[in-house]
Amino acid sequence: MSKAEDKMAAVLAQMWQKNRPIVEERLATLDQASAAAAAGGLNGELRKEAAQAAHKLAGALGMYGYDEGTQIAREIDALLSSDVPAVGQLGDLIARLRTAVFPQGA
Repeated sequence: MSKAEDKMAAVLAQMWQKNRPIVEERLATLDQASAAAAAGGLNGELRKEAAQAAHKLAGALGMYGYDEGTQIAREIDALLSSDVPAVGQLGDLIARLRTAVFPQGA
């Protein structure tokens, strides 16, 4: 790696640490939506909030090199934004997203 690449990697790592709590907060919103969907009570407001969280995750994760996370977040966004969401898939997609972003569970 060149010096410039090292510096860029360090900047991205620092940005990730700064923004990680926001990512975790958005994942928590998705978890709330999944729990509500499993209980049969996913209302429009929470669904919209979760779709927005997924959309923001899709946009941000790619910047940090989490391409798989970006793709899964896009799937979640599309699922929640559809007229008739298949909410049964939501929990599995969120689990896959969490594993893609935090592979060691950290």
